[in-house]
Amino acid sequence: MKKYFNLFDLSQKVDYKTEILSGLTVAMALIPEAVAFALIAGLSPLTGLYAAFMMGLITSIFGGRPGMISGATGAVAVVLVVLAQTHGVEYIFATVVLAGLLQVSAGLLRLGKLMRLVPHPVIFGFVNGLAIIIFMSQLDQFKDTSGNWLAGMQMYTLLGLVLLTMLIIWGLPKLSKAIPASLVAILTIFGIVVGFGIDTKTVGDIASISGGFPPFHIPAIPFTIESFMTILPYAAIMAGVGLIESLLTLNIIDEITETRGQGNREAVAQGAANILSGLFSGMGGCAMIGQSLINVSSGARARLSGIVASVMLLVFIMFGAGLIEQLPMAALTGLMIMVSIGTFEWASLKTFNKMPKSDIFVMVLVTLVTAVLHNLALAVVVGVIIAALVFAWDNAKRIRARKRIDENGIKHYEIYGPLFFGSVTVFNEKFDVLNDPKEVIIDFEESRVVDMSAIEALNKITERYHKVGKKVHLQNLSWDCQKLLKNAEEIIEVNVIEKPAPKINKREPELV
Repeated sequence: MKKYFNLFDLSQKVDYKTEILSGLTVAMALIPEAVAFALIAGLSPLTGLYAAFMMGLITSIFGGRPGMISGATGAVAVVLVVLAQTHGVEYIFATVVLAGLLQVSAGLLRLGKLMRLVPHPVIFGFVNGLAIIIFMSQLDQFKDTSGNWLAGMQMYTLLGLVLLTMLIIWGLPKLSKAIPASLVAILTIFGIVVGFGIDTKTVGDIASISGGFPPFHIPAIPFTIESFMTILPYAAIMAGVGLIESLLTLNIIDEITETRGQGNREAVAQGAANILSGLFSGMGGCAMIGQSLINVSSGARARLSGIVASVMLLVFIMFGAGLIEQLPMAALTGLMIMVSIGTFEWASLKTFNKMPKSDIFVMVLVTLVTAVLHNLALAVVVGVIIAALVFAWDNAKRIRARKRIDENGIKHYEIYGPLFFGSVTVFNEKFDVLNDPKEVIIDFEESRVVDMSAIEALNKITERYHKVGKKVHLQNLSWDCQKLLKNAEEIIEVNVIEKPAPKINKREPELV
């Protein structure tokens, strides 16, 4: 019997110790970011923590990429800021639910395949921009509540603890990989701070994380068309941003683990997680590249690590808030700086003299848009559009025509390259209407009529020959090109030759 739904791959070998310890590390790393992103959106810290729990649990169980971690993210927080300020938290919950429904629809419609359209330079730029964002966000830990840089012993203490954390994370794997280096670093710094009574910033200094089980709560907004139209734009942007970031993170984890995730399944899981997040007082979210890299670099490859991270996060909220609030921010700051260093595609710097200039431009632009505007969706969309325009420009210059006259005095134009909006100008320049014989054949065996601009170009070239009393035939059109022309019969009249005419000395004339 064929399995249509395989929740857990029971054939996969699971290292339970690694999965559990990695999940515990990720749970600790989730806390400050979830709190920070909730505060960015102007919401209670618990809305971020509840979102991290719900997003992480649902996507870990049902998602398309084992080992990937989801939670409350800055990309989603930025989208929700204005709505939170103007309409309040209830509209946020409703928006999160609607965004989840849109994401589920995208997954069921199998739109995950659209990620194939994202070129590699865009992924490089996206990853590098995220690395810069992660690093820059950690600099806030070196400032006081007034936004001024720490000075004197406070700065030296924090800096020393951060550097020690980074040293442990970098050096321990070279000696032993029995326990995740990130967890060892956090516990070591925690022990040093508590043992020596060092006065340094802790998680509790940011906000209290104490709470209960996420309360079920239907968003208290009017069920009217006005309310729906209010939240729809935010929900659509949130759904798009969440899917883009999640599917790009999935691709990155795929490359690291040399396995393949399921994009459409991940989209459905992200949507379901957001729906439940909105119904259980969470701000919603998407995949988190930083925490996912912590998880994968710790050796986790199965769903168990994400489940452990989510459950332990809830345990911390309900029972261990007092202990977790004592964790030094220096340890978590050092961990995230190491994540940013590991996230950055250093190999991309070596390609500057090897990659096409257009690819380098796209990569740098996406990096800058991501790092400066913190708008991940905009960065990816801009990168894809520019890459597509560059591709179109390159192909516009590639159209060629091989010309010959057969024994019957008929002139043949054998077209090479796609005929589309970018190449019609060059295409029109290939024909010598006044000096050509009475009958002309345009051969599309090595070409394709792609769009409306191409049809219009054929219409114009036909009219030019018709005005001087000459006849044009189109030859070797593919079935899809013929269908395209048939649909445009009202605006173009051409004579299509169904069977290829005999060709003489096809290779002798040169392409021009």
